[in-house]
Amino acid sequence: MNGAESNSSTPNDVYTHGHHESVVRAHASRTAQNSAAFLVPHLTPGLRVLDVGCGPGSITCDFARLVSPGEVLGLDRSEDIVAQARALAEERDVMNASFAVGNVYDLELEDERFDVVHAHQVLQHLTDPVAALREMRRVARPGGIVAVRDADFHAMSWYPDIPELDEWMDVYQRIARKNGAEPDAGRRLVSWMQEAGFTDVSPSSSNWLYATPQQRAWQARVWSERVLHSAFAEQAIDYGIADQTDLNRIAAGWHRWGSSPDGWFLIPNGEVIGRA
Repeated sequence: MNGAESNSSTPNDVYTHGHHESVVRAHASRTAQNSAAFLVPHLTPGLRVLDVGCGPGSITCDFARLVSPGEVLGLDRSEDIVAQARALAEERDVMNASFAVGNVYDLELEDERFDVVHAHQVLQHLTDPVAALREMRRVARPGGIVAVRDADFHAMSWYPDIPELDEWMDVYQRIARKNGAEPDAGRRLVSWMQEAGFTDVSPSSSNWLYATPQQRAWQARVWSERVLHSAFAEQAIDYGIADQTDLNRIAAGWHRWGSSPDGWFLIPNGEVIGRA
């Protein structure tokens, strides 16, 4: 998730996922190769890149190596997460990446500063993704790239059929929409880009697949923890969408899926590159 705490003139969006350790751990597993391959061919040495909603910085640090000696700035709305991203860059000896708290609706950066502006799994959490895209376009140089990638929750598929995962999807959709967000963002990226004023738009898609024993165990563990302990759990209960018994049942369903020897979980992602 991106953005600083909003001022009175910008939306004060609620982040459906929150920053529980299980969430941050999942985000830290993302790399440029497994989460931004559609953008990698466009990243060349010397470019200036803005990574909006950088999270713990794993993708940002990869970008920095690809564009070195160019510079990369990662923004996130959480000071704690920004601190983790800085620590990762120091650990990896990445000298051309910097991180700051920032608000996607008001970037506080000069016009036309960046060659590439990137946001991964950000727009799905915003109440006004089009406004965010306009602001991202503002800070991209003429002819520069604005690149976004978001999952499409209703397009996710899994096997075997686990009723508790159907329940998980329903609860997630209801929480996200209660927050004014769009969990099926992937299919809407072209539309949002066009509404934001982009006329040169290149769409693509790619998947995350969890189907090996190791992948299933990881996905089941991450989501069972999130169901019980993250902002997902807090919001489900606060909004009256689910109670603790429901959440316990859903978490157990994730574990049952994860122990299935023929388990399959597919997460499709929409991707768009727009020319500023």
